[in-house]
Amino acid sequence: MKNIQKYGKKADSALGMWVKLARTSAIFEKLASENIRSFGLTEPQFSLFECLGHLGPLTLGELSRKQLVSGGNTTCIVDNLEKLGLVERVQSTKDRRVTVAQLTPKGMKLFEEVFVKHAEHITELASALSMEEQESLAALLKKLGLALAVRIGVETE
Repeated sequence: MKNIQKYGKKADSALGMWVKLARTSAIFEKLASENIRSFGLTEPQFSLFECLGHLGPLTLGELSRKQLVSGGNTTCIVDNLEKLGLVERVQSTKDRRVTVAQLTPKGMKLFEEVFVKHAEHITELASALSMEEQESLAALLKKLGLALAVRIGVETE
Protein backbone atom coordinates (compact mmCIF):
# COMPACT_ATOMS: atom_id res chain seq x y z
CA MET A 1 0.00 0.00 0.00
CA LYS A 2 1.26 3.47 -0.88
CA ASN A 3 2.27 5.76 1.93
CA ILE A 4 0.34 8.86 0.87
CA GLN A 5 0.60 11.86 3.11
CA LYS A 6 -2.60 13.85 3.46
CA TYR A 7 -2.58 17.61 3.69
CA GLY A 8 -6.29 18.16 3.67
CA LYS A 9 -8.82 17.69 0.87
CA LYS A 10 -8.14 21.04 -0.86
CA ALA A 11 -4.36 20.70 -0.67
CA ASP A 12 -4.39 17.05 -1.79
CA SER A 13 -6.60 17.99 -4.75
CA ALA A 14 -4.37 20.93 -5.73
CA LEU A 15 -1.18 18.88 -5.37
CA GLY A 16 -2.65 16.02 -7.41
CA MET A 17 -3.72 18.44 -10.14
CA TRP A 18 -0.27 20.06 -10.19
CA VAL A 19 1.57 16.73 -10.50
CA LYS A 20 -0.71 15.59 -13.34
CA LEU A 21 -0.39 18.95 -15.10
CA ALA A 22 3.41 18.96 -14.76
CA ARG A 23 3.83 15.37 -15.97
CA THR A 24 1.47 15.79 -18.90
CA SER A 25 3.04 19.10 -19.85
CA ALA A 26 6.54 17.60 -19.77
CA ILE A 27 5.54 14.67 -21.99
CA PHE A 28 3.55 16.87 -24.40
CA GLU A 29 6.47 19.33 -24.56
CA LYS A 30 8.98 16.54 -25.29
CA LEU A 31 6.90 15.18 -28.16
CA ALA A 32 6.21 18.67 -29.57
CA SER A 33 9.91 19.58 -29.28
CA GLU A 34 10.97 16.52 -31.26
CA ASN A 35 8.60 17.60 -34.02
CA ILE A 36 9.89 21.20 -33.95
CA ARG A 37 13.52 20.05 -34.15
CA SER A 38 12.65 18.01 -37.26
CA PHE A 39 12.13 21.37 -39.00
CA GLY A 40 15.67 22.47 -38.15
CA LEU A 41 14.56 25.03 -35.56
CA THR A 42 14.91 25.31 -31.81
CA GLU A 43 11.80 25.73 -29.68
CA PRO A 44 12.44 29.46 -29.06
CA GLN A 45 13.07 29.99 -32.79
CA PHE A 46 9.89 28.11 -33.71
CA SER A 47 7.87 30.04 -31.14
CA LEU A 48 9.00 33.41 -32.49
CA PHE A 49 8.68 32.14 -36.08
CA GLU A 50 5.11 31.01 -35.35
CA CYS A 51 4.26 34.35 -33.76
CA LEU A 52 5.44 36.31 -36.81
CA GLY A 53 3.74 33.84 -39.15
CA HIS A 54 0.37 34.28 -37.49
CA LEU A 55 0.51 37.90 -36.33
CA GLY A 56 2.71 39.53 -38.97
CA PRO A 57 5.46 42.09 -38.33
CA LEU A 58 6.07 42.95 -34.67
CA THR A 59 8.57 45.05 -32.77
CA LEU A 60 11.13 43.17 -30.69
CA GLY A 61 9.38 44.48 -27.57
CA GLU A 62 6.04 43.07 -28.75
CA LEU A 63 7.72 39.75 -29.51
CA SER A 64 9.31 39.69 -26.04
CA ARG A 65 5.95 40.27 -24.35
CA LYS A 66 4.19 37.64 -26.45
CA GLN A 67 6.95 35.09 -25.85
CA LEU A 68 7.35 35.98 -22.14
CA VAL A 69 11.13 36.24 -22.59
CA SER A 70 13.65 39.04 -22.13
CA GLY A 71 14.43 41.56 -24.84
CA GLY A 72 18.01 40.28 -25.05
CA ASN A 73 16.80 36.74 -25.65
CA THR A 74 14.40 37.94 -28.36
CA THR A 75 17.21 39.87 -30.06
CA CYS A 76 19.40 36.74 -30.09
CA ILE A 77 16.60 34.59 -31.53
CA VAL A 78 15.86 37.17 -34.24
CA ASP A 79 19.59 37.38 -35.04
CA ASN A 80 19.73 33.61 -35.50
CA LEU A 81 16.59 33.52 -37.65
CA GLU A 82 18.06 36.36 -39.74
CA LYS A 83 21.21 34.29 -40.32
CA LEU A 84 18.98 31.50 -41.63
CA GLY A 85 17.28 33.98 -43.98
CA LEU A 86 13.88 33.44 -42.36
CA VAL A 87 13.39 36.80 -40.62
CA GLU A 88 14.40 40.35 -41.42
CA ARG A 89 14.36 43.63 -39.52
CA VAL A 90 12.67 46.52 -41.28
CA GLN A 91 11.77 50.07 -40.38
CA SER A 92 8.19 50.51 -39.24
CA THR A 93 5.92 52.16 -41.78
CA LYS A 94 4.13 53.93 -38.89
CA ASP A 95 7.18 55.26 -37.05
CA ARG A 96 10.64 55.40 -38.67
CA ARG A 97 12.29 55.22 -35.23
CA VAL A 98 10.84 51.74 -34.70
CA THR A 99 12.23 48.52 -36.13
CA VAL A 100 10.02 45.51 -36.64
CA ALA A 101 10.81 41.88 -37.33
CA GLN A 102 8.99 40.08 -40.10
CA LEU A 103 9.24 36.86 -42.03
CA THR A 104 11.16 36.99 -45.30
CA PRO A 105 9.60 35.37 -48.38
CA LYS A 106 11.77 32.29 -47.59
CA GLY A 107 10.51 32.40 -43.99
CA MET A 108 6.87 32.69 -45.05
CA LYS A 109 7.27 29.75 -47.44
CA LEU A 110 8.81 27.62 -44.69
CA PHE A 111 6.13 28.73 -42.22
CA GLU A 112 3.36 27.67 -44.60
CA GLU A 113 5.05 24.28 -45.12
CA VAL A 114 5.94 23.41 -41.55
CA PHE A 115 3.09 24.87 -39.54
CA VAL A 116 0.53 22.62 -41.18
CA LYS A 117 2.71 19.61 -40.28
CA HIS A 118 3.14 20.90 -36.73
CA ALA A 119 -0.62 21.44 -36.39
CA GLU A 120 -1.24 17.87 -37.56
CA HIS A 121 1.28 16.58 -35.00
CA ILE A 122 -0.32 18.53 -32.14
CA THR A 123 -3.75 17.35 -33.27
CA GLU A 124 -2.55 13.76 -33.10
CA LEU A 125 -1.07 14.29 -29.62
CA ALA A 126 -4.32 15.81 -28.36
CA SER A 127 -6.50 13.11 -29.93
CA ALA A 128 -6.64 11.19 -26.64
CA LEU A 129 -9.29 13.78 -25.75
CA SER A 130 -12.45 14.55 -27.71
CA MET A 131 -12.77 18.02 -29.20
CA GLU A 132 -15.21 18.91 -26.43
CA GLU A 133 -12.72 17.72 -23.79
CA GLN A 134 -9.91 19.68 -25.50
CA GLU A 135 -12.03 22.84 -25.44
CA SER A 136 -12.95 22.31 -21.78
CA LEU A 137 -9.32 21.71 -20.83
CA ALA A 138 -8.20 24.77 -22.81
CA ALA A 139 -10.78 26.93 -21.02
CA LEU A 140 -9.71 25.63 -17.61
CA LEU A 141 -6.01 26.13 -18.36
CA LYS A 142 -6.70 29.67 -19.58
CA LYS A 143 -8.62 30.44 -16.38
CA LEU A 144 -5.77 29.07 -14.26
CA GLY A 145 -3.11 30.82 -16.35
CA LEU A 146 -4.84 34.21 -16.15
CA ALA A 147 -5.24 33.91 -12.38
CA LEU A 148 -1.58 32.96 -11.94
CA ALA A 149 -0.31 35.65 -14.35
CA VAL A 150 -1.85 38.33 -12.11
CA ARG A 151 0.25 37.06 -9.21
CA ILE A 152 3.51 37.70 -11.07
CA GLY A 153 2.39 40.84 -12.89
CA VAL A 154 2.40 39.35 -16.39
CA GLU A 155 0.02 40.88 -18.89
CA THR A 156 -1.89 38.30 -20.89
CA GLU A 157 -4.15 38.61 -23.87
